[in-house]
Amino acid sequence: MAKPLLEFTDRGIYCEQGRFYIDPWKPVDDAVITHAHADHAYVGHKRYLAHHLSKEVLYYRLGEISLQTVEYGETVMKNGVEICLFPAGHVIGSAQIRISYKGEVWVVSGDYKTQEDGVSTPFEPVACQHFISECTFGMPVYQWKEQAQIFNDINSWWYSNQQQGLLTVISGYSLGKAQRILQNLDLSIGPVFTHGVIENTNEALRRNGVVLNPTTRITADTPKDEVRKGIILAPPSAIGTPWIRKFAPFSFGYCSGWMALRGAKRRRAADRGFVLSDHADWDGLMSAIDATGCEKVYLTHGYTASFTRYLNEIGFDAREVHTLYGEEEEEETHPNLPNNTPSKSPPKGETLTENGKPSDRQVSPLGEDLGGVK
Repeated sequence: MAKPLLEFTDRGIYCEQGRFYIDPWKPVDDAVITHAHADHAYVGHKRYLAHHLSKEVLYYRLGEISLQTVEYGETVMKNGVEICLFPAGHVIGSAQIRISYKGEVWVVSGDYKTQEDGVSTPFEPVACQHFISECTFGMPVYQWKEQAQIFNDINSWWYSNQQQGLLTVISGYSLGKAQRILQNLDLSIGPVFTHGVIENTNEALRRNGVVLNPTTRITADTPKDEVRKGIILAPPSAIGTPWIRKFAPFSFGYCSGWMALRGAKRRRAADRGFVLSDHADWDGLMSAIDATGCEKVYLTHGYTASFTRYLNEIGFDAREVHTLYGEEEEEETHPNLPNNTPSKSPPKGETLTENGKPSDRQVSPLGEDLGGVK
């Protein structure tokens, strides 16, 4: 029996013929990266390959790495194996990786969503025989509303707070959710002020040519009266810290797919919870898998056990695989985490300082910021 083109190893997803790994979590020579989130892009590899729009964020997070970047649809050959990147729709620069050799075709999804967000390049299904997919929200209860409806609610809440003289703070992860929120806020209501962690990422994306709405970094010298005229965009790790408490009183909103579950808003001590995720919902997962026409499905993280059973029951050939991908953008509100589970540390250079200026461009030690590891 011929060996499969891709294998699941203790270092990551490996292509022996091409001698490269996809999103490896231990140091390797050649790493192909789906996107720049910390549970998929680790420090320590000799060479990296990623999408062009991940370039500056990867440099910011990982330092002066040896990085090759390509556009969507551009082909790279490694030892006779063809590699091509396609849009994943997860965050800016996220990609599905198509690997083909002698007629055998695999697609590694990384993280993805099928709902267009107006920020990321929209998801594009890719035909393959083997599809390696996430299933962060692989349960029927997770059904996302139209994005326009969610942001109508967010902007109405912001406007109402402003009319009451109350500052608004909204939380979103520094890469992906923050830019999605930023680009869909109604700026006629007021200006957007950012925590340094988010502004560092915004600056990296702007260096990459991404056009974002105007923001103002909050520093020790920023007048509080000025901030109160707008909205603060902060990372989840800033909530409950002295940095954010100095702006009290304020109304705090949390954006996450887990807000679809009763009690999630209370656990995050949020005044408002908005169901906004950068991962596919149930319908998105089903449509994406079906559109590939694949013969086999491999589920890497999320509700892997139950989703695998369901897919097998309806006629797919599905299996659960264990990886170290940890739903970086969602894990702090994961309903299975106990209330006293500590939040993972941000990458070095994303510490919660007043100015938010990075002291260096190195991520945390391997494994330190995973969360949700199986």
